[in-house]
Amino acid sequence: MKLAVNIAGVELKNPVMTASGTFGSGRDFEPWIDLNRLGCVVVKGVAATPWAGNPPPRIVETWGGMINSVGLQNPGVEYFIAEDIPWLRQFDTRICVNIVGRTVSEYVAVAERLAGEDVDLLELNISCPNIKEGGVAFGVQAEAAAAVTSAVKKVARQPLIVKLSPNVSDITEIARAVEGAGADGISLINTLLGSRIDIWKRKFILSMKHGGLSGPAIKPIAVRMVWQVAQAVKLPVIGMGGIMTGEDAIEFILAGATAIAVGTASLLNPEATMQVLEGVESYMRETGVEDIADLVGIVK
Repeated sequence: MKLAVNIAGVELKNPVMTASGTFGSGRDFEPWIDLNRLGCVVVKGVAATPWAGNPPPRIVETWGGMINSVGLQNPGVEYFIAEDIPWLRQFDTRICVNIVGRTVSEYVAVAERLAGEDVDLLELNISCPNIKEGGVAFGVQAEAAAAVTSAVKKVARQPLIVKLSPNVSDITEIARAVEGAGADGISLINTLLGSRIDIWKRKFILSMKHGGLSGPAIKPIAVRMVWQVAQAVKLPVIGMGGIMTGEDAIEFILAGATAIAVGTASLLNPEATMQVLEGVESYMRETGVEDIADLVGIVK
């Protein structure tokens, strides 16, 4: 049984990755899973300087998922290089760094700093608010998405995966824009905007009023968008959004994803990534599939 997949020239031993923002650097999960079995660890967003994140409350549960407005809290790229890369390199897994910024120059600064470091892939989080454009996310306008992708690609030394926001009217327009700007791959979807109100206090539960909805509730939307993007571009696609089981992962792969990322499921169950991998293996055995590549995008 062949599980290895190729993302922009980087071979992963299997298609199971972690979703940024849900796994940290993996330290908290080491007692529960074997990180050596993961295809790739996608770390929490890394900025040029430390970010404090948003004030609490910043996470709330909802039916079929959760809403977060953590605000990409992170200790910055220097800490990541000094502490997290050496720790992760103990394990036989690929490292993908999710990079964040509030301006194009901030994104570029992170990619430049990582250019000589021992990481395998970069994931460009274009759901960040563009402070020079009134806080509108880079990823909701094709022109802005292309501009930041192009700028980062010029300095990146690792393949550049662009993570798309689903909060747009036409996901294929954004996908084509970042492909044209030099992206080496696309990951999707990021969280959908959502909110909850405490009816007894008559106020929003989250301090920022709204946040990103993730979990099983968004999976049908994610599958649809992965299929659309896989049809629209020639780049490898990494699918995510509500993956809880191996069967969920296979659904994304059939829709066109070369690899998948497990996110919210890991917050509920620290063994989720291993169970998803085992589920993929079980499906392949039961259906007589020898090579995972034979399943990618076969549903038209």
